[in-house]
Amino acid sequence: MPITEMLSRNARMYPNEIALVERDPGAGTRKEISWLEFNNMADIFAKALIDCGVKQNDKVAILLMNCLEWLPVYFGVLKSGAVAVPLNFRFTAQEIHKCLEAAEAKVLLYGPEFKERVEQIRDITGTLKCCIYVGEDCPDRTESYYSLLKKYPAGDPGIPVNDWDDAGLYFTSGTTGTPKPILLTHANLVSACITENRHHLQEHSDNFLCIPPLYHTGAKMHWFGSLIVGSRAVILRGVKPEWILEAVSEEKATIVWLLVPWAQDILDAIERGAVNLKDYELKQWRLMHIGAQPVPPVLIHRWKEYFPDQLYDTNYGLSESTGPGCVHLGIENIHKVGAIGLPGFNWEARIVDDNGTPVPQGQIGELVVRGPGVMKCYYKNPEATSRVLRDGWLHTGDVAKQDGDGFIYLVDRKKDIVISGGENIFPVEIEDFLQTHGDIKDAAVIGMPDRRLGEVPIAIVELKPGRSLTEEMVLDFCQSLPRYKRPRKVIFDNVPRNPTGKIEKPKLREKWCSQLLLQAKR
Repeated sequence: MPITEMLSRNARMYPNEIALVERDPGAGTRKEISWLEFNNMADIFAKALIDCGVKQNDKVAILLMNCLEWLPVYFGVLKSGAVAVPLNFRFTAQEIHKCLEAAEAKVLLYGPEFKERVEQIRDITGTLKCCIYVGEDCPDRTESYYSLLKKYPAGDPGIPVNDWDDAGLYFTSGTTGTPKPILLTHANLVSACITENRHHLQEHSDNFLCIPPLYHTGAKMHWFGSLIVGSRAVILRGVKPEWILEAVSEEKATIVWLLVPWAQDILDAIERGAVNLKDYELKQWRLMHIGAQPVPPVLIHRWKEYFPDQLYDTNYGLSESTGPGCVHLGIENIHKVGAIGLPGFNWEARIVDDNGTPVPQGQIGELVVRGPGVMKCYYKNPEATSRVLRDGWLHTGDVAKQDGDGFIYLVDRKKDIVISGGENIFPVEIEDFLQTHGDIKDAAVIGMPDRRLGEVPIAIVELKPGRSLTEEMVLDFCQSLPRYKRPRKVIFDNVPRNPTGKIEKPKLREKWCSQLLLQAKR
């Protein structure tokens, strides 16, 4: 069964039940659609694309902020037989252009936030044949999405789609270099539905609060666990703690996937009295889970102080594994918080050395995974594909270790390891330690070139609102670390994270390493 059939089935089984709600607290608006309306919008958009000349396996790019139209557009692309290409809303005009060219996109659908960026590149993007606009005041030479929905009748567009057809082209998050397009099939997407539902036990009565960006595999693939049982979801525009709690309370959300910064913000708001949990109806909120980045154990211990009856799970995944779930902690394993967990449902995982040989338990190596969500390939990039897909195993580029019970602990990205005087230093260990300090909200550790040792670790520290520390105080706090792991310098700054919560270490290196080297020369 291709994933499009799940939507069609829900429209048949639950035609008048609410499928999606969009809340925009900043604008004071709330909108909703039923499963039948959702499916009709997808069918109509598929017909519009076909009428625009879109054929099987053509690429249709989606450049939208989270909104009620996002998922109907996505499924409309799939129902037309084309391949959906979600784009990061933070991309510059030139990055959008590069991604459109790499994907060979025939159609670009975009929202009002991207007018200027699209105008800069639409005439120089050679593959682009049509632009569709989701908003009021449609620009010249552009089709209006809302006009297209009025132009065609509802009903199946009649394009046969099977499990092994190409479905999505997702770009890597780019934390370690230029984003690469990842090709996923309908079978990959369906596997994510099954794995996610098995892990978090979604039922038809559940309500999933979706906050992360839908262009990324994480948010959408977590929602897939709700799609498979036809349960409701709420798309929240905005991440203020009070907006999240209001949405949970007023929409009766039962499952919320958060990123580390948002969970930190909620806890900080509670502790400084900016929000009062008694003002919200939260007893139905049964599960909070986090993914997309290492999770500091101290954060979850703090969370459980305020939400003791809530289930918790850590999710690990990559776009190359069709999002989260290839490894996860498991709601029954809260005693192992700090681990990313065990192989997910239908998945295998190993820790291997540079030759691909499994290392003894407890030793550090690269995490490799194998399962039904492994990507088809990096699109038109056989060399990059062969580097990460070997004998059916996906090499993640993440350094990990396994304890005696088989639980996997993420140590760091291979490219983020700091090698100082021949010693491997894993920044995540220092970052987790720094975040145990009561005044520190977030921390990042990077390597700075050093004439004698090759590299030394430096820490970028973001303080909680209203708190103050000096560099000497942080360095003194780090005295309990082994000497070689202690940061040589502390910088107070915001810790930049991408929309999926990963620390943008290339930006930090670019910003700080050259400045510090210049200061050292003086």
